[in-house]
Amino acid sequence: MNKELMEALDILEKEKEISKETLFDAIETSLLTACKNHFGKADNVKVEINRETCDFLVYAEKEVVPAKEDVEDDCLQIALEDAREISKRAEVGDIIHVEIKSKEFGRIATQNAKNVILQKIREEERSAIFNQYYEKEKDVVTGVVQRYIGGRNISINLGRADAMLNESEQVKGEVFRPTERIKVYILEVKNTPKGPRILVSRTHPELVKRLFEAEVTEIRDGTVEIKSIAREAGSRTKMAVWSNNPNVDAVGACVGMNGSRVNAIVDELRGEKIDIVNWDENPGNLIQNALSPAKIVAVFADPDEKTAKVVVPDYQLSLAIGKEGQNARLAARLTGYKIDIKSETQAKDAPGFRYEDYLDDFEDDEEYEEDYDGYEGSEAPLNDEAYVPEEEYVPEEEPISDGEAPEEDIPEDAALEEAVPEEDAAEEADETQDEV
Repeated sequence: MNKELMEALDILEKEKEISKETLFDAIETSLLTACKNHFGKADNVKVEINRETCDFLVYAEKEVVPAKEDVEDDCLQIALEDAREISKRAEVGDIIHVEIKSKEFGRIATQNAKNVILQKIREEERSAIFNQYYEKEKDVVTGVVQRYIGGRNISINLGRADAMLNESEQVKGEVFRPTERIKVYILEVKNTPKGPRILVSRTHPELVKRLFEAEVTEIRDGTVEIKSIAREAGSRTKMAVWSNNPNVDAVGACVGMNGSRVNAIVDELRGEKIDIVNWDENPGNLIQNALSPAKIVAVFADPDEKTAKVVVPDYQLSLAIGKEGQNARLAARLTGYKIDIKSETQAKDAPGFRYEDYLDDFEDDEEYEEDYDGYEGSEAPLNDEAYVPEEEYVPEEEPISDGEAPEEDIPEDAALEEAVPEEDAAEEADETQDEV
């Protein structure tokens, strides 16, 4: 038994995760290569390796010819006299196996055979590493920061391979130190002649999703689903969740006891704010949830056009739009709707808006009632396409004065009166005067 060879194969199989069968194939290929280099051809050469003992036999298949003078090619033919020394039953025309000793290969051929084995081992190792990380593509892994390359690009060690965190996939303001452990999202794994090329990200929205899947048991077992997610990396993320179990609060499960679950993810993301809202099949309710923490007066959504018009209290307009339009922008991405936000004053001043016309158009519309049942607040959609770009209009928040009642204390009738245009109120006053 070739004990040393067997031990070497066991070590390679364990450390490099290369199967013994692959290694045996590499040895066979290397021996055939050595024969070809030494004899000039190897078409008739065979290699047999005992998988149990690692003993191997290399032989050439040669045709028996009557005499030595009939031998035209030593590599392919053998005289009957010489063949009888190998097998006494050899006859002219037979094919016999002539053993080739490895020492006959020569030093150069042996070195070439060794190189073939090493090359095969490297190829199989690269293939094993590629397969390992290809299976983790679109998943989150933990890596160790190694060094900065070419400016701001970062090399990250993932264990058996290095990954590249390009500057474009880094969160603005994040700074990492060598040996620091971070979580990254594997964007892509490519197989190259130099080994797998792994690209990772810290900005991808799926990073947040995978972190919640790892942290929240209810998401892992399917009780809670992450329906949609919108992210501006390093600043804020909005996530809509849905519970398949009526006894499980989807938002509460993601937040955790005293915020333990969401805080763990916030820490990993270096303080990025995370808004978790309930998913709703009703587009109006979903948009209202997505615009939180702003309070909504009315929502009118068009599922076909994927547009929505939202009316908010005057003092909530700035909050609904958010700093530099961030809240509205994330809500639009989360819901898939183009959202036009107006204050109540802007809605009333919009040309062509009449509350009575709105009632005439929609109060008897069964399709509308079916599609938009459950909307909260006084519904006051806009009849015109009045869209104010966020760079043109970002009003300041209007605080409640001492003599003004909080919004929750305003009776519904008062809120309704505010939504009615002044000219309509004047007409009502004239009618009352006529009655008197």
